[in-house]
Amino acid sequence: MKTDRASLRRRNLRRLRGFAVLLLLCGLAWAAGLLWFANQVPTQVADSDSRTDAIVVLTGGSSRLDTALDLLTNEKADKLFVSGVYRGVDVRQLLALFEQAPEELSCCVFLGYEADNTRGNALETADWIADQNVRSLRLVTATYHMPRSLLEFHRRMPEVTIVPHPVFPEPFKREDWWLWPGSSSLLVTEYSKYLVAVVHGWLDDLFAKMPWL
Repeated sequence: MKTDRASLRRRNLRRLRGFAVLLLLCGLAWAAGLLWFANQVPTQVADSDSRTDAIVVLTGGSSRLDTALDLLTNEKADKLFVSGVYRGVDVRQLLALFEQAPEELSCCVFLGYEADNTRGNALETADWIADQNVRSLRLVTATYHMPRSLLEFHRRMPEVTIVPHPVFPEPFKREDWWLWPGSSSLLVTEYSKYLVAVVHGWLDDLFAKMPWL
């Protein structure tokens, strides 16, 4: 009886050690992925000069729309699509809010009201560019949001040339982000959402190969 109990304890101990090692490996993999993700966050606008068929800006911060309107004013594209706008807001109201002259830009600004997340932004934009025959776009969003946005946009628009144009919110500290609790928390959150988006994409691809489901 004592031998059986000792053997059971040894088996349980081995299982516990194996589980602890597995947790450690998962934690190391997650941390390595976070460091990789942090290095994907842009520190500058790599291409600020190329002209594209359209500019697309994802709502979520006033500096994003300011940047997009400046790009449109500077003729970096002929059209601007704003994805994720609150219902009830029209073009003239939006331009007035950002102190832009409606009579000058209202012809070239289009609003999307359906998106409430990044995946929705990509789907909404894909529908719009199909109607507008757009083959290239400049994507404007916050720098920490850019990796996930590019993932979703490339997935939905593989034939479209996408030029990333990150915006750099003052509160977010890209350099030495681990020293800033707010920046590190934001980066961890974005990384987690990025992983969810990757898994979601895998599942979409899997179900697409099994149409009987």
